[in-house]
Amino acid sequence: MRKNLIETLMGALVLAVAGFFIFFAYSKAQIGKVEGYEILAKFDRIDGVRAGTDVMMSGIKIGTVTSSMLDRKTYFAVVTMNISTEVKVPEDTSIAVSSDGLLGDKFLALSPGGSDDMLPPGGEITITQGSVDLMGLVGQMIFSQTNSDGEKK
Repeated sequence: MRKNLIETLMGALVLAVAGFFIFFAYSKAQIGKVEGYEILAKFDRIDGVRAGTDVMMSGIKIGTVTSSMLDRKTYFAVVTMNISTEVKVPEDTSIAVSSDGLLGDKFLALSPGGSDDMLPPGGEITITQGSVDLMGLVGQMIFSQTNSDGEKK
């Protein structure tokens, strides 16, 4: 009976330590919704972008994606995001789906424009670039290889 009690206590200790590490990682990773104003953008494809994805400008997190949905008329993906109230976004800003390295997580990268007019809350970024289909590009490269005579291999 004593052996079961020790095993139970050790299991509880392991779970407590694991819970502490999860809490510590969550608090230090700056994960969560950024409080601010809402803007949206429409993309042709948003592979890997979902609620909670970071919105970055110059490599600094300034917002978070709050939702994404399909526009049933245009078939574009409509992404809604919260931007920090400390950051004002010019009207001619562009946005692109980027990734952190070759196989890293996706994020939205804002490139500010030069306009003096700022996007109002609920405004839309109209200059967008969707995600790149890496596997499709690799497939095109493989199947379009030619030899020195100009014939396909």
